[in-house]
Amino acid sequence: MNAIIISALMGVLLMFTSILTTNKQVIKNIALIALLFLLTANIVDTYNLFSINIDTKGMLAFNKFGYFFNTLAIAATTIFVILSGNEIVKTGNYAADYFALIFFVLCGVSILSSFNNLLMMFLGVEIMSIPLYILTGSAKKNLKSNEASLKYFLMGAFSTGIMLMGITFLYGASGSFDIQALKLTDNELSFTKVMPTPLLEIIGLLFVFASMLFKVSAAPFHFWAPDVYDGAPSAFASFMATIVKAAGFIALINLFFLKAVELHYLWKMVTALVIIATLVIGNITAVFQQSVKRMLAYSSIAHAGFMMFALYAQNDYAKEGILIYTAAYCLATIGLFAILAKMDDYTLDGYNGMAKTQPLLAFANVVFLLSLAGIPLTVGFFAKYYMLAAVLKNGGNIGLFLTILGVVFAAVSVYYYFRVIQAMYFKDGDAKVADVTTGFKLGLILTIIAIIFFGIFPNVLLGWFYF
Repeated sequence: MNAIIISALMGVLLMFTSILTTNKQVIKNIALIALLFLLTANIVDTYNLFSINIDTKGMLAFNKFGYFFNTLAIAATTIFVILSGNEIVKTGNYAADYFALIFFVLCGVSILSSFNNLLMMFLGVEIMSIPLYILTGSAKKNLKSNEASLKYFLMGAFSTGIMLMGITFLYGASGSFDIQALKLTDNELSFTKVMPTPLLEIIGLLFVFASMLFKVSAAPFHFWAPDVYDGAPSAFASFMATIVKAAGFIALINLFFLKAVELHYLWKMVTALVIIATLVIGNITAVFQQSVKRMLAYSSIAHAGFMMFALYAQNDYAKEGILIYTAAYCLATIGLFAILAKMDDYTLDGYNGMAKTQPLLAFANVVFLLSLAGIPLTVGFFAKYYMLAAVLKNGGNIGLFLTILGVVFAAVSVYYYFRVIQAMYFKDGDAKVADVTTGFKLGLILTIIAIIFFGIFPNVLLGWFYF
């Protein structure tokens, strides 16, 4: 509860800082202090040292999994502000509002990690999404940003309608918004409280699943992501592609680890098809991109396919895997977008010769790309390992096929990631990177150390989860 309440309060606080000061760097520093306070408050809540106790009537259920995800999300946001804070304050004249909106997004993320009621799930999704529509269009003088914001809003509103229709069907099937209200045993599969078959609940679950696939940009509801990520300011595209995407998967896990049993074989079939389509579309399309920003957008779709493995497997490895994947994916992607935001040219040619002009930034890009590709000694390797191991542990021919497919497309991803490395180290050019401060370089170094450290000692992350 600490994360929900304090993130909302910090958002309100940031809204009023512009009255007290117009210095954007001061506002950024206040946001960083607020994030550290929020992180501390969530950690003490995790270990029951101090909690804001509010009776939610069972609508929220707090557990170690949700607390640990909140810790990862807040820590990743802190790294995001350290690396991209200067780009955020340059986006427009409303720096305090941008940081306030980020805290409101974290409030929605915290609700999604602990909801026990479909209405709370809906509120969490909307509290998380509405600020993002604004942040996407924050570069008001950029037509691509305005177009991305409008497209994101319209598609988001459409997916929200689908979610509400699904929630309506689920309420009709059970007479309750509680996600544990209708639990069918093998002898009760053809009888529910309302109708002689569980058809209403099956339709409702599929509608909610489809709407959440939009939020995590998984196929076949991925089509908005490349245009929105490309049009949005790079700093905010980084935030959308990482913390927000991971929160969508945590919401799916919270719901479908309980309810997927009621879909039986249909769940395995639908999830497998979504994984296959997402991996194929994300990876194959990324191969042909000349813009690194769009390549990262399609790459994020491909990573959504890997994160879907946790939904298919539904075992302990899956829960461990999604947490490690969140850490690995957020660290690498935030770092890549932070460097990208400082570049004038987003194409592959814009990276030509970066190793000569900016050796630290080139090396950082290499580490981040290797982690996304799942190369050993980076945390991305163990992220992919846990996902594949979770599916194998689940057994079955479909699981084996998905594992092989995952390995194949992990190899495909190496190709388009190495195109960037090739441009930086093996092509002549003069890559232009603006405003590289000492603080930015220190932030990159810390991120590199974290990726390598957790790549060598992944049990440190899981140790925090279990203890």
